[in-house]
Amino acid sequence: MKDLLELLTKALVDNPEEVVIKETVGESIIILEIKVGQEDIGKVIGKEGRIANAIRTVVKAAAAKQGKKVTVEIITK
Repeated sequence: MKDLLELLTKALVDNPEEVVIKETVGESIIILEIKVGQEDIGKVIGKEGRIANAIRTVVKAAAAKQGKKVTVEIITK
């Protein structure tokens, strides 16, 4: 899941080297946190959160296919 999220996020931003994905694995859920450069945060969230919701949908669908639950969070500084 982390690799998929990293691929999607890096494709959206102007500075892909600033993308950091942190993965926390719990008993029943995986939490993925996205950190990007300040100037790229709008590109990851999108108007009214549409891009963020699309990212979450794709990652959740991939996780469901593997029988896992995942949450994607966007961290702003």
